Order: sequence, then structure tokens, then C-alpha cells
Amino acid sequence: MKKFQLMLAAVLASLFHIAVAQDVARLGKDLTPSGAEKAGNKNGSIPAWAGGESVGSGWSYGKKRVDFWKYQAEKLLFTIDASNVDKYADKLSAGQIATIKQVKGYRMDVYPSHRNCGVPDFVADNTKKNVGKAKLDADGWSLKEATVPGFPFPFPASGTEAMWNAKMRYHGIGIDWPHVVTAVSPRKGGSEWIKAVSDQTMYFPWGAKGSNSLSKLPPVEFYTYFAYNSPTALAGQALAITLFLNQPSTETFYYFPGQRRVRRMPSYAYDSPQIGFENQYTLDEPLVFNGTIDRFDWKLVGKKEMYVAYNSFGTYDFTAKFEDVAHNDSLNPASRRYELHRVWVVEATVKPGMRHIAPKRTFYLDEDSWNFLGVDDYDGQGKLFKFREGYLIPVYETGTCDVTAFAQYNLTEGRYVFDMHPVGGSKDMRWSTDANGPRYKPSFYSAENLRAISDR
Repeated sequence: MKKFQLMLAAVLASLFHIAVAQDVARLGKDLTPSGAEKAGNKNGSIPAWAGGESVGSGWSYGKKRVDFWKYQAEKLLFTIDASNVDKYADKLSAGQIATIKQVKGYRMDVYPSHRNCGVPDFVADNTKKNVGKAKLDADGWSLKEATVPGFPFPFPASGTEAMWNAKMRYHGIGIDWPHVVTAVSPRKGGSEWIKAVSDQTMYFPWGAKGSNSLSKLPPVEFYTYFAYNSPTALAGQALAITLFLNQPSTETFYYFPGQRRVRRMPSYAYDSPQIGFENQYTLDEPLVFNGTIDRFDWKLVGKKEMYVAYNSFGTYDFTAKFEDVAHNDSLNPASRRYELHRVWVVEATVKPGMRHIAPKRTFYLDEDSWNFLGVDDYDGQGKLFKFREGYLIPVYETGTCDVTAFAQYNLTEGRYVFDMHPVGGSKDMRWSTDANGPRYKPSFYSAENLRAISDR
């Protein structure tokens, strides 16, 4: 009996290795290095993937990115608005449809599709290594092992695995925003915006070039720091946050200048409202989604063709005036660009015994880059009440595509949030691929350092 069991185990192991080898062989052949289908769709409205986009000749940091994009003069195909939205409903999310119908003047300008998202060779190689190696922990949600930087699960078998692909997409070692305006539009009938200006950095300790085992690194998804310069009610306040790969909450330190002290805020996470934004913006809404995934069950629904914000450079235009991009009811349609792409659909349902203001969410993840492109949020009564969309652009520093800038429409209250962008600041944001500078060290995000740099 024991001999038979050993033989069976050997056969199963052999079959597993054969299956893994067959999967790995597909990456770079009929699939992209990220696991997307290389082929376009049947009618050609989604083209075949032909490789990532190279840096436009002559671009360097400080120059407008769109000026070096080869399709910048492309002509509009058509517009989706309240007059024809039902015609395109099968390629839109419920949140998109509701936003078009409810928000005055909202429209989506659709252009030809370009599959210009790639990854550096070392990310592609690490992604291959992850097939059969990357694994979740016994809790079912935290990421235990992967070769980084690389997508842990290029052949996702669950919504949880798809979410980790999105969370672990390559951004380099970090992102700096010298001037970001976190904005909330006026209340209905009003004209007064909330505009909080800050300096911000995100640091991804697993993002260094090369190949490393995640289990040998600190169990951190990212560190972030930001300090408010205005308005008066927020000026001087600063935060240092650590988001872990395997802990169900963050480590958050908040500096309050009036008290001249740092407070640890363990409950400042998930759906907690961010201080200063009139309950319009929670801690897990930046970047379209931000935070720990332990409170939800994640279902991988499948793929969908969808009009999404792609190559949307206008939402990253640091030379533009804020009011030219952010109108009172919505972002200027001329600053948003939409294309038809395939997306992964992931449904999130809050776990029994857990709570969240949005107990059901539907996520839309880009097939080619695993970026979060949109989320529909439903309240406790099952009513759609928020829609978020992320604005994807090719990133010349990293050789990938990324989403940081996003808008969130509160369909119940008629207000929206615009954040994680450089618009109106006269300084571009920057993706860094090398760990140069004090902010790319874990010690920078300690309570002691936050107090020291905030007391100046």
C-alpha cells in the first residue's frame, strides 16, 4: 500500500510539473508576459498585442508625457453620452452607465485601442518563475511567496490571485508626487471645493530590479508618506503608513501639529473616512483600491470587453490648470480618453461577521497590465452608490503602464473625488527604479522619523 502511495505521489508530481511547464511555455507565445491573450478580438476592434511601448524620442522627466506619445493626434471614433448609452451598455459597467445617466454633461470620448502595456525583461522572467511557485498563505488571502518584481499568478485561479496580480504590478521602487491636489467637488448647489495640497511618496521595497524571493524580504506591500501644505485645517498634518502583505490592518502614524505629537491609529484603515473630506473618501479608495483584502471573499467572474480609460494623459497633465481638468460636476471629458479593452471581472463580497460600507464591489482589471481600471460599489441595500475609474498611461521610467490618478463619483450625493495626480501643481510625478534618497528606506516611515521631520 505504501509503495502504491509513493508511486501515485510521484505520478501526480510529474503531471504537475508537466502542466506547469506547459503553462510557462505559453507566456511570451500565445500569451503576453503578463498572461493576457496576445490575439485581438474577432472584429479587430481590440488589436493583437505587439509589445510594450518604448520611450518617445527626446522625452525626459519634466517634459509632458503626451507630447512624446505617437498616437497623440489620433482622431475620435465616437462619443458615449446619455443619448446613446444604452446602445453600448454591454461594454460598460453598471457604474459607468449610472454615471453617464446621472452626472450632467458626462461623456466618454472613444478612440482606437492600443495595447501598449509591457513589462521589463526581469519582470517577465520573474513572472515565469512564479508559475507553480507563488502561493497564498493558509489564511487564504495573504501573499506568502512569489518571485519579485513579477506577477504572482499569471494564470489566476481565483479572484484573490487576480487581486494580488493587481497589487503587485511593477511600479519601480517608488512613486513621488511633489504636488498633488486631493480634491472633493462642491456639494449640490454649491461652489466650494475641498482642495488639500500635499507632497507624497510611495515606496515598494520588493520593486528593486532583479529577482528576489518575497519571503526573504520584509512582509510589506508598500510604505507611504504624505504631508499636507493646505488648506489651513489640514496644513502641517502628516502621515506615515505601512501596508503589510500578511497582516489584516495597517501601521499608521499621524502627526497633528496642534498637539506636536504623533499618534498611532490602528483603526485608520479599510472604510474609515479620511480626515478632512466630509465622509466622501475612505482609506481603501485611493488608487481605485488600496488596502488589505482580508474582509472580502473574491470571485473571479471572467473576462469582458469594456470601454475603459486608457492612455488618458490629460488626467496627468501637470502643466494644466486644475479647474480646466476638474469641472464642478465631473472631470473634463477632453481630459479623459477611452478605448475598448479586455478586462478581468472580480466580484468582492464582504465575509460573514465583517462589515464595510460597500459590502459588495465589482472590480475591472486590465488584462494586459493588471491595473485597476474601475470599481462599482454597492451599499448594504444592494444599491449602486459609488463608481471609481482609474486613468492608465504608459510609464516611460518603468517600461510598464500604471494607474494612480483616479476619480470617484458618489452617485447618491452628487459629488466626486479626484486624487493621486499632478494636475495643477506645475511639477510632474515621478516613478523611480532605483532606491536613491531617504524616502526609499523603511526607517523613514517610523513614528520617530515622522515626528522629527514634522517638527521642523
